[in-house]
Amino acid sequence: MKINFEKYQGTGNDFVILDNRKKEYRSLTASHIRHICDRRFGVGCDGLMLLGEKDGFDFEMKYHNADGREASMCGNGGRCLAKFAYALGIHKNVYHFLAADGLHEAEIDTDGTVSLKMQDVNHISKFHGDFLLNTGSPHYVKMVNDVMNVDVFKKGRDVRYSKEFEQEGINVNFVEQLPDEDKILVRTYERGVEDETWSCGTGVTAAALICYHNENGFNDVEVKTLGGTLTVEFDRIDDNHYNNIWLSGPAEKIFEGSIEL
Repeated sequence: MKINFEKYQGTGNDFVILDNRKKEYRSLTASHIRHICDRRFGVGCDGLMLLGEKDGFDFEMKYHNADGREASMCGNGGRCLAKFAYALGIHKNVYHFLAADGLHEAEIDTDGTVSLKMQDVNHISKFHGDFLLNTGSPHYVKMVNDVMNVDVFKKGRDVRYSKEFEQEGINVNFVEQLPDEDKILVRTYERGVEDETWSCGTGVTAAALICYHNENGFNDVEVKTLGGTLTVEFDRIDDNHYNNIWLSGPAEKIFEGSIEL
C-alpha cells in the first residue's frame, strides 16, 4: 500500500495527516500507523490524523496516537487539521468539524495563527494536592517551582502507570507559574506517545484553566512550551465551570511525501 501524506507541526507537536475523503485508507491498521509514526523506521510523528467527510460538518477528524490506537482529542492536531483542510481547498471563515469528543470550531487568522474552540470544562478534582480534569483528553496537572529541571519522562511515567491511572492512561503536565500572572511554562508527558512531547494542546489548555489570573470572567493565559508559545482564552464561571475556551497558536506544514507499507 502506498500512503501519500503531509506532515504538520504546531509548536513542535508533529503529525502525519492523510486525506481520507475517498476512504482509501480504511485498511490502515494499528501496526501500519505505529510504523508511520516511528521516528527511526517510518516518517516520525507524535500522532497520525485522517481527514474525512461527515454530513453536516466541514470535515471529520480521526486521531491516532503514535502507538497506533485511535485516541481522544488532540488540540494541536485539531489546529493543524484546520490548516490542512484549507490547503485542500476547504475554505471557511469558521470551520465546524467533528472529533472524538464532539463538535469543534476553528478559525485561521491572516497571520496564519489557528484558533480552536475546545469543549467546556465542568469538573476539576483534586488528587494528592494536584489537579485532574478533562479537556477532550484526561489530564493530570502538577504545579512545580522549576519545571526545566523536572525529569518529565520519569515522573510523568510514574504517574501515568500508577495503579490509579494505568488502565485508562492519563497525560501528565508539569506547570511553572512565571512572574507575570498571565504566563506559565508547561512540559507534558503524553500517553500513547509514552514520552515527553514538545507541546500538548489539551494539556496546555488544562494547565491554563488551573492557572487562571482573573477569579471570574475572561482570562487570557500565555503558555510557553518546549516547541513555542500558545495562548488560551476562556471564561471562568467558578471552580468547576469554564467555557468559551479557545486554544491559539501556529500550525505549519513541514513537508509532504509518500511511504510504502
